[in-house]
Amino acid sequence: MAKSNLTPEAILLTHAHFDHIGAVPGLLKAFPDLPVYIHEKDLPVITHPINQFPPEYPAMARHKNFTALPATNPLLIPPFELQVIETPGHTPGGVCYYFPTAEPQPLLLSGDTLFASSIGRTDLPGGDMATLMDSLKKLTALPDDTLVVPGHGSQTTIAAEKRGNPFLR
Repeated sequence: MAKSNLTPEAILLTHAHFDHIGAVPGLLKAFPDLPVYIHEKDLPVITHPINQFPPEYPAMARHKNFTALPATNPLLIPPFELQVIETPGHTPGGVCYYFPTAEPQPLLLSGDTLFASSIGRTDLPGGDMATLMDSLKKLTALPDDTLVVPGHGSQTTIAAEKRGNPFLR
C-alpha cells in the first residue's frame, strides 16, 4: 500500500474463518485505528479453538477494532457506498459486499459463498447447505455483468455462474 500511496479505510470481512482473518493483526499493527467489519454472528468464530491451526494459523484474539456490521444498508465508507448482502450458510454470519456503482462494472466480493463453478463448503461447524442455497438465490438477482471476486480461485460473473455453476441452476 505504501508503494501506491494508499491508505485503507476499513477491513471488510466476509466471514471469520482463519484463512480470511489471518492478516488482520498485521494490518492493525500498521493501521491501528482501522475498523474491522464483520457480521455479529461470526464474532464468536474469531476466537473459537476450531478456528486455528498452529503454528501457521495461531489463535486469534478479538481486537477492539472488530465491529459488528451496522444494520443499515448501504454501508458508507467514504468514498465507497456498498451493500452488505447477508449470505449465511458457509458460516452463520457470512456476508457478501456489493458495489453497484463500481467501474467498469458492478462488483461483488463473495468470500466463500460463491466461487467460479462452485460454492463454499458447509461441513464445518456453523455451515448449513439449505441456508447457503437460500443465500445463493439472493446473488442470482444481481445484474448478470456483476464481476464476482471470490475468497479463493478465479474471478467470474453472475451470468457465467447462472450458466455453468451446478449449484445455481
